[in-house]
Amino acid sequence: MIDIRPATEDDFTAITAIYAWNVAHGTGTFALEAPPESEMLAGFHAVQKLRLPYLVAEEDGKVLGYAYAAPFRTRPAYKYVVEDSIYLAPEATGRGVGKALLLKLMELCTERGLYSMIAVIGDSENLASVGVHKACGFEHTGSLPRAGFKFGRWLDVIFMTRDLLPYTDTPQGEGWDG
Repeated sequence: MIDIRPATEDDFTAITAIYAWNVAHGTGTFALEAPPESEMLAGFHAVQKLRLPYLVAEEDGKVLGYAYAAPFRTRPAYKYVVEDSIYLAPEATGRGVGKALLLKLMELCTERGLYSMIAVIGDSENLASVGVHKACGFEHTGSLPRAGFKFGRWLDVIFMTRDLLPYTDTPQGEGWDG
């Protein structure tokens, strides 16, 4: 059974390896070199400082993937909007792990009082990511053609968005900077 739980520092050897595999083999990230574990941990601490969720999917003690919410942009007017990131180990693809992570991430962000989540999907041919987001209620809201160059080809970026809470004239809560 797959367990979705908050990430801890002890998960970062596995998380770093998952991200490194995705950098080396995938177009879901436009990173060309995998960062060291210390840099991955710094990102985790930045997300924690904002009280945003950072999750892992685990099965039989093995981390299969991770997901987190981070500010879409850091200027204060964006404080009610987050961007999701989801990365899976190769053996976890096609098993519903990404969807489970995304659903839990959305639930926690909604509880936190965030109004919208944006998926910034590297590579318009990343049909698995587009499909997971669509299955979770995200709508295609834009694209940037040829925004990156990796593996000898130009890659588009797809934007998909999902409201988490009904919008009001006066947002409730503090957003991610509160």
